[in-house]
Amino acid sequence: MEKKLILLVDDNPANLRIGKNVLSEKFTVATAPSAGKMFSLLENNHPALILLDIDMPERDGYETIGILKSKQETRDIPVIFLTGMTDSQNEEKGRALGAVDYIIKPFDPAGLIECIEKYI
Repeated sequence: MEKKLILLVDDNPANLRIGKNVLSEKFTVATAPSAGKMFSLLENNHPALILLDIDMPERDGYETIGILKSKQETRDIPVIFLTGMTDSQNEEKGRALGAVDYIIKPFDPAGLIECIEKYI
């Protein structure tokens, strides 16, 4: 069976590495260190789901999901915020912008996989 593509967007190389290690057994994982790189990847790939960090340089996760949801070709891709921001206001804002879920880092690997599988 072909693995579904998950796009992991985080400006921290360690988080990208850990996320890829955790997820690559069940999914094909593409990583992007910035929103700009993510948009480049989306030109030729249509992931089943995007895991998106909020706190990033250049363009934060809130601005990024706004752009994703405004484009016809990307608006139906489920987005889960994967972030170190623990404030409930951040979660509410993320969900209001269209995120299907909100996971706080450091994450539980089994819990993350379970969460992803709910949406793809």
